[in-house]
Amino acid sequence: MNLPNKLTMLRVILVPVFMVFAAFGRIGTADYNRTAMLAAGIIFAAASFTDFLDGYIARKQHLVTDFGKFMDPLADKCLTTAAFIYMVVDGICHPVVLAVILFREFAVAGVRMIAAERGTVIAANLWGKVKTVLQMVTIIFYYVVQFFMGPTDILAFGLIVQVLCWLVAAVTVLSGAIYLWQNRACFVNAK
Repeated sequence: MNLPNKLTMLRVILVPVFMVFAAFGRIGTADYNRTAMLAAGIIFAAASFTDFLDGYIARKQHLVTDFGKFMDPLADKCLTTAAFIYMVVDGICHPVVLAVILFREFAVAGVRMIAAERGTVIAANLWGKVKTVLQMVTIIFYYVVQFFMGPTDILAFGLIVQVLCWLVAAVTVLSGAIYLWQNRACFVNAK
């Protein structure tokens, strides 16, 4: 297993670690733990950085593999979906946003499965990368900035996070539509 694939697997391993700290954060409750929320944000940011790093190394050193093309987006989906689930539980992200994210991911996974049956691996496109970066920025903002805000900043913070979540939903729909359109041949020739 090459270095980019090891970094991808590290990201997969960091998902449950992130989830533990996010679960202990419990923002908006009497058990709120701002340190756990910050730790979750730092872990998420570190895992997100491995996404950039593994792609950079794989392209620069010509280490792109089918395993990486498959696992890299899957690792991103696991990480970001877990974070958005906790944001919905915290009441800061609308469930419709999560539903849009999940629908897009299931649709893309379905197209990839059809393509894989034909021996084709479909890598993420530019809009998928934009969607992922926006999701990661939104999540990092949510988990890290809350640590530094005071009691009077809560309303503005919540509004900014909600706007970012709806922006994520819009970009997710756009990226999904473009992905499905670019790979429509999978549907035309499907049995």
